[in-house]
Amino acid sequence: MDKRKVITAYRRGFITIQECAQILGIDSMQVMGMMNDQKPSEPSRIVPRSVNG
Repeated sequence: MDKRKVITAYRRGFITIQECAQILGIDSMQVMGMMNDQKPSEPSRIVPRSVNG
């Protein structure tokens, strides 16, 4: 299973931190460290620029 999907499932509340760690094969404290290191990605935003003529 894709690690990103497991982490997303944890963040959305579908699985517990213990279940997430078990699926990933790491300690739950390591999962918490991963969560602190990674910030949720924000959707890309296109900022319109004015054209000075």
